[in-house]
Amino acid sequence: MIRHCRQFAILAGLAGAMASACCAQSLRQEAENAGLLIGTAVRPSQLSETAYASTLAREFNMVEAEDAMKWWVLRPDRATYDFRQGDEVVRFAQAHQMKVRGHCLVWSRYNPDWLTQGHYTTRQLSRLLREHISRVMKHYAGHVFAWDVVNEALDEDGSARDSLWYNQPGIGLSGKGMAYIEQVFRWAHRADPHALLFYNEAEGEGMNRKSDAIYAMVKDFRRRGVPIDGVGLQMHVPTLGADTRSIGADISSNITRLTALGVQVHITELDVSLPLDSGGAPRAEDLTRQAEVYRSIVRACLNNPGCTAIQTWGFTDKYSWIGSHSRGTRGHALPFDRAYQPKSAYHAILQELSAGRSPGH
Repeated sequence: MIRHCRQFAILAGLAGAMASACCAQSLRQEAENAGLLIGTAVRPSQLSETAYASTLAREFNMVEAEDAMKWWVLRPDRATYDFRQGDEVVRFAQAHQMKVRGHCLVWSRYNPDWLTQGHYTTRQLSRLLREHISRVMKHYAGHVFAWDVVNEALDEDGSARDSLWYNQPGIGLSGKGMAYIEQVFRWAHRADPHALLFYNEAEGEGMNRKSDAIYAMVKDFRRRGVPIDGVGLQMHVPTLGADTRSIGADISSNITRLTALGVQVHITELDVSLPLDSGGAPRAEDLTRQAEVYRSIVRACLNNPGCTAIQTWGFTDKYSWIGSHSRGTRGHALPFDRAYQPKSAYHAILQELSAGRSPGH
């Protein structure tokens, strides 16, 4: 079959890149060959769409729910847990031999009104949060292999961000820095001792004040036996202004120092948005540069043995969050276009996965 594919490409006079695409395996196959998880965030409502489901099952070996395991979906009111959407993601994953990441147990955003406007005391909030973590993690024990336990808890300067859980009013550890994060990780470990527990953060991918604070927190937690297994680096890349090689080098340095502490790194929410013209189209040269950003980030992960998963935030431009978030000024952020056709970014990822880990890794 491969020989025939190559012959067809030659006879048709296709360029080398197209010939390679004709014979290429899927992202999933190449990632598995490289010993890596390749995943994406999904919406249960789209799983009934044939093109969406077939592309997802073919190209990825890991899934994460965009919203279906967040508080506002799981807890419509204080007394009710609604696991239906999250369970749908798990069933799809099981049917297609995919792993499931859980996202997320603790975040200052997208919480239901009954929680944020309930005027709870610190003691009541502490009890609510501990109960939530226990109930959700035990429900998915054995099905969700890794959780984003705490999401986006730090400000840009690396200090703890004001939030419901920290100090508004918090769970009783206000003003004590990362102590409330530590407490949450301890609760999560008790709820499911077998799940991998991640701290997930935005804009801390390279070397900066926030990533320094993450590193310091993880180092302290590991030294004192706090049960943290990994760091999720989101990788929502908003601009192509920087040199792609320096992006990769910066990220690689951060991954290296984190994994040296004995934790894994997952790239958790990768997308690379592009500016759009008045007709909603990107420039051709931006699509080329986008592919190189994807290539650089994938290579940074592959060069570090402790980087064990790469996940995009969605996989088709048809359902990307970027358009609504940017009010239509940015888009085309993902490896597949709106018709599920692979873009240059897809081929860049595939080529890097095909090349595999660097020697010695």
